Amino acid sequence: MLISLSIRRNKLILIKKLQEMLKIKIAFLATVVLLLFSCNTKSKEEKTTEIKTEEHQHSESETIQLNNGEKWKVDDNMMLHIRNMEKDVVHFDQEKGTNYSLLANKLKTNIDILTSNCTMKGQAHDELHKWLVPYIELVDSFSKEKSANQFTEIQNSFLTFNQYFK
Repeated sequence: MLISLSIRRNKLILIKKLQEMLKIKIAFLATVVLLLFSCNTKSKEEKTTEIKTEEHQHSESETIQLNNGEKWKVDDNMMLHIRNMEKDVVHFDQEKGTNYSLLANKLKTNIDILTSNCTMKGQAHDELHKWLVPYIELVDSFSKEKSANQFTEIQNSFLTFNQYFK
């Protein structure tokens, strides 16, 4: 009888863990889909064409470029969510936080809001995506492994963001 209860409890725990993993995968896929479809399709088509015609410059096109020596302007609505994420990261570091799961959830929530409210177009939009896509991958990796090294990479990502965007 006790063994049977123990087996049932273990099965329930396993089911809950599998459900949590499924939720994380669904959230990540939803974020990727939103990122791909919520923004200007025309600029993506132009970017794809550019990559196909200039394959030798593919690596250069993935490097963020300044706007004639100036930082790119990010729409206020989008900047709000980026700054919220940056504040969460700074606060976590200042408080010597250890609850990586909580931070990862906050970052993912802001990413979801950011990507679902994409309002930018043109070159500024394309340059922002050069930062945003790797950042989303960092946060996704961080949400799974929750390590101090990944946290440092996220901090460094905001240093890069602030070099190219205002």
